[in-house]
Amino acid sequence: MRIDEIILLYVVITLGIVGLLALLAEWRRRSFNPRPSEDRIFRCSQCHYVYTDDPDVDRSRCPQCGQFNDPVRF
Repeated sequence: MRIDEIILLYVVITLGIVGLLALLAEWRRRSFNPRPSEDRIFRCSQCHYVYTDDPDVDRSRCPQCGQFNDPVRF
């Protein structure tokens, strides 16, 4: 083998190992991080309490004071 073939083989193997480690790290990050909640966020217009409710609820009753509220729009 010539020296340029040895260097090319070394670089290809090194890049392959780094690529596999990056894929493994991404797979582990996705499997251990929690998924975002589907719940809607509400803020009471009377007592300013912030709470969540199911995603299919359009208006929700505040657990603190009982006021009906619309979801927060971001």
